[in-house]
Amino acid sequence: MYRINRKEVLAPSVNLFEIKAPAVAEKARPGQFVILRVDSEGERIPLTIADFDREKGAITCVFQEVGKTTRVLGALNEGDSVKDFVGPLGEPSRIEYYGHIVCVGGGVGVAPVYPIARALKEAGNKVTGIIGARTGELVFWEDKMRAACSELRVTTDDGSYAGKGFVTDVLTEVIKESNDIVLCIAIGPLPMMRAVCNLTREYGLKTVVSLNSIMVDGTGMCGSCRVTVGGETKFACVDGPEFDGHQVDFAEMARRALIYKPQEKLSLERYLNESEHQCGCSHRGENNDNRVQK
Repeated sequence: MYRINRKEVLAPSVNLFEIKAPAVAEKARPGQFVILRVDSEGERIPLTIADFDREKGAITCVFQEVGKTTRVLGALNEGDSVKDFVGPLGEPSRIEYYGHIVCVGGGVGVAPVYPIARALKEAGNKVTGIIGARTGELVFWEDKMRAACSELRVTTDDGSYAGKGFVTDVLTEVIKESNDIVLCIAIGPLPMMRAVCNLTREYGLKTVVSLNSIMVDGTGMCGSCRVTVGGETKFACVDGPEFDGHQVDFAEMARRALIYKPQEKLSLERYLNESEHQCGCSHRGENNDNRVQK
């Protein structure tokens, strides 16, 4: 069992868990992820490593409550434990000196882009950070990102906090202002990463994305996470999760993300109905429009 040392609510339905896992923390590196299971009856879900503390032997994960499993996970508190916590998995980010790099985080994607930006800055790079959310109440880790970057720009879709617009709007401004950017790293919802890649392709700016495809075992054996990159089949769990964004078949990935939507919807409805009967309250009106952000 893996104990939850700390829980923090970062935004509505967005939770931070610091989980005691010394063996994972010892080996963890930016860009990698873990797969956890809440209990012996639960499914395995991937969550990107948002931070790690080798001295404390702890891993930080940030997740949004969307489907049944993330809501069950979000109901846990400090002192509770999860059944399984496997990692670190996937290839770590390539941290070296490049020059000027732009790190873009959208929504919950801010969490996994944070340790990457921090490591790149420590490697001597100039790091321009861009973080965005749908609305101001969903913005989190602004201070941490500001410390991890040489410069940080914040935007919200509705303009309720900081600037108004999408991360691609801000990215366009940054590209036009600078002529020395050599790399863009983008992590967030699939449509956002696709939009970033469409933009940077126009400028010939190399872009790396972290793919949150469906995963089961995290070892490349089940094939659930397969994606097409540069016309070749890759497995996000062992070949990634980071890939050249200009080579990713985003249309295929979007179609594959919908494969289990009916089952996810049914599972959530059953969970909400059970919760309603147990506590006598209603949870109707929630949606399952988004898949778990790794």
